Amino acid sequence: MTQKMRAAVLVEPRRFEIDLRPVPEIQPHEVLVQVARCGVCGTDAHIYDGGFMAHRLPLIPGHEFSGRVVQAGTQSGVTEGIRAVVDINDGCGRCYYCRRGELMNCPTIEQIGIDVDGGFAEYVRAPGHLVIEAPETTPFDVLALTEPVACVVHTASRSGLDPARSVLIIGAGPIGNLHVQMQRLSGAAPIIVAETSSERARLAEAAGADAVISHPEKLLEVVHDMTGGRGVDLAIESVGNTALYQVAQNALRPGGHLAAFGLPPEGSELRLDLLSTVLREYSLMGSVAGPGEAMHRALALLSHHRFETTAFTAATYPLEDIQAAFETLPERPQDLKTQIILNDGL
Repeated sequence: MTQKMRAAVLVEPRRFEIDLRPVPEIQPHEVLVQVARCGVCGTDAHIYDGGFMAHRLPLIPGHEFSGRVVQAGTQSGVTEGIRAVVDINDGCGRCYYCRRGELMNCPTIEQIGIDVDGGFAEYVRAPGHLVIEAPETTPFDVLALTEPVACVVHTASRSGLDPARSVLIIGAGPIGNLHVQMQRLSGAAPIIVAETSSERARLAEAAGADAVISHPEKLLEVVHDMTGGRGVDLAIESVGNTALYQVAQNALRPGGHLAAFGLPPEGSELRLDLLSTVLREYSLMGSVAGPGEAMHRALALLSHHRFETTAFTAATYPLEDIQAAFETLPERPQDLKTQIILNDGL
């Protein structure tokens, strides 16, 4: 094995440097994954812009990766040579929250590619208990979607699976499109999407949305027309915009649920009419990442072709062009996902 690896290091906001770094040395409980593909997430874009985790820089970002285990520690419990995806969320396993299965609330949680170096490199180190064996028959580009699909699986699980419930999804970007597909798999009806980009609106319709509203002033009218005047059972905000959170809240029926998924700027606030919230029994639920069992479920869904992935795997860049990949993201709304190719020939 080579002693050096290529890595894209975000040295400061909006500036990557391609560097030669030592290949990580693993501990007995860890494995070394040679990365094949790594997707660009909206969280990565926030980190790139300096709006999130700036105190961690310099950092090798990237948490949507697939690859092959090339080295397994003696206490890792992992077999060398397998295709793999990795649950990036590593809690302590002992605290109150970890024992309750609320891993994301662990006070010492670390996320690969966010808190520690991640997948925009030829190799990444990971604890063995977070490694999930993947089928040899599933391509690496599809496997790299496991983490984002796990995020929407987690949201669906937390909000309760209820066939024929009405759903509004705000935003049809990458994660919004996956929310559409997940809700359709869960039996939601109708699925209404709010999206101003014509390209992403078209893709949301193709993904199974029953109505896609591109004119914000018409949204509430359509919601009420399609729900018998009640409002939706569930609204999912997947953009991270405070004003859009307010729109989502206004679209709820009495007793409806608002799933807060989009990552807003730090310090953002949502105004709540408390009397109305009490009397109408609204609920607000946060959902972040896709830890634990959500990763296994996501991998099963992808491996059995339950998600349409073509629009998520078409845009690819070599590692050396990662700066251009990030700079052009706003100009490519038709590309629901951008993937960085590290080594497709594993």
